[in-house]
Amino acid sequence: MLYEELKVITKSLGFVNIQDFAKYVGKTSSDVLVWEDKDDVPYTISLIIHLLKGEKNFSIDPHLDNLVDECLPLASLLEESSSFPHKLEEMFLLQKQLNDSTNGVNWELGVNKFGKEINWLRCIHMEAAELIDSTPWKHWKNIEAKSDMDNIHVELVDIWHFLMSYILQETNVPKAVSLVNTHCIYEANEDVDYKVMISETEKLSYIAIAIETRNIPSFSGVEIFIDQFFRTCKISGLSFNWLQKLYIGKNCLNKFRQDNGYKEGSYIKIWNGSEDNVIMVDLLKDMENVNFDDLYNKLGNAYKECK
Repeated sequence: MLYEELKVITKSLGFVNIQDFAKYVGKTSSDVLVWEDKDDVPYTISLIIHLLKGEKNFSIDPHLDNLVDECLPLASLLEESSSFPHKLEEMFLLQKQLNDSTNGVNWELGVNKFGKEINWLRCIHMEAAELIDSTPWKHWKNIEAKSDMDNIHVELVDIWHFLMSYILQETNVPKAVSLVNTHCIYEANEDVDYKVMISETEKLSYIAIAIETRNIPSFSGVEIFIDQFFRTCKISGLSFNWLQKLYIGKNCLNKFRQDNGYKEGSYIKIWNGSEDNVIMVDLLKDMENVNFDDLYNKLGNAYKECK
């Protein structure tokens, strides 16, 4: 494929320009300059273009069958990732709305409407500890226990709530989406090594402590945090799409909690023997498309049964 042909096709596929496409396939501006200089595009890039166009019949060197198999998941992921900016914007706006509602306007200044200090870094540190506690890390008990992966994913969503809040404390929604967008493109591990998962989760705590103790500048710490968070998601088997679905669910649950006496201490967190997080995940699994209002109503019905 020629360079000029690539420029035309990438625009027809919805990319702003060829640099935008290169960013999505993990290439740099320097790579683009090489393609332009040679007026030639590498085979792997040409293959991805064909796959994104949905073409099934095109010339493939039989010796490159393995390369095709490797590129198919990437092409599928790239196609899926076109919706990520919209999903990120939705999540950041929901988080800002939740923070405005529960903490009051100007919470970004670090104090809520009751005059209490807000420390998102400490929140992340504590949630990371709760995630680790969902694994069989203890050498003195439950030696043969399995990791509670459903709860681990919920804890990652809790960390995501606080990380988004921390990002919004440092910048606005459009810039937040831009900062996070490229980090969302990954394939979640199918086989999860809980020891590696613990190690990567602990790094989130280390970053939080490093920023808190001013060993890392706050804003550069944001980018390090984002990178490490999605690395932890990948290693924990949590895809971006399931993260987004769980986030909508947890955001809805947080709103439900606030509406039912959470701050006042009258809210019941255990529903007929199961924590409300568990009930929420079970409801999500039965919902093909997550709608905030529908889920809120389902939570309400389930909560009535435990009172």
